[in-house]
Amino acid sequence: MSANPDHILSQTATVDAAAIEPLPNSRKIYVQGSRPDIRVPMREIAQADTHTQNGVERNPPIWVYDTSGPYTDPAAAIDVRAGLAALREAWIEERGDTEHLTTVSSEYGRTRLADPALAQVRFAHVRKPRRARPEQNVTQMHYARRGLVTEEMAYIAAREGCAGEFVRSEVARGRAIIPANVRPAALEPMIIGRSLLVKINANIGNSATSSSIAEEVEKMQWAVRWGADTVMDLSTGADIHETRGHILRNSPVPIGSVPIYQGLDKVYGRVEDLSIELFLET
Repeated sequence: MSANPDHILSQTATVDAAAIEPLPNSRKIYVQGSRPDIRVPMREIAQADTHTQNGVERNPPIWVYDTSGPYTDPAAAIDVRAGLAALREAWIEERGDTEHLTTVSSEYGRTRLADPALAQVRFAHVRKPRRARPEQNVTQMHYARRGLVTEEMAYIAAREGCAGEFVRSEVARGRAIIPANVRPAALEPMIIGRSLLVKINANIGNSATSSSIAEEVEKMQWAVRWGADTVMDLSTGADIHETRGHILRNSPVPIGSVPIYQGLDKVYGRVEDLSIELFLET
């Protein structure tokens, strides 16, 4: 059952007001990083005063890092048909070690793009994906082992309340990871590691009997609003490829998936038809 195209576009053109209004007793603020385009979102939480026998004790606000992206920023104009702004585009471009793909790299992806029946569910505003230039390694671990504190690492340091060099050293030693490759340019960098803040994952996904692209995007928006650092798309229903495209391009956090689910979708649920080549491509 394919998603209703009217439901996709009309329901995702604007975001549910309840999902973007400021959280109670708090406001969104930004911490300035090492350059003007490193602005790290935080949430400033107001504390009530403490009343003691000696009078009123004023409690300062508490700052916590904010995973909600632009969705809780009153100044942000959001159109999920266009996707989030490419926060990391300039950082990636300046490193000079990537290039744009001239065509979709997977045969499956090219087939989906050529299918006119999918035009109404396809994400329309796709930036050209990037890949590493020949002989280049563009992973954050590679940069860390070369001694570079990337913009992503500087962003994370401000978010975690530590030094950029500490972030670099943890990644270089393999004790932390930054799930931020060169393709999701809208991603707000985050880190997972034993010496860093605990992270929370949320699972979403459609099924063969319910949900639509609009609903999956809305689930992601609510997940990041309530503090999910990462989101897993566990879709098993129709149009997994297109559903994930809409989620990815509107998510400020890393999106994971289970390839076997989409692999089975590609062969219409016939396990015996799932070759190792198709699975690895997925």
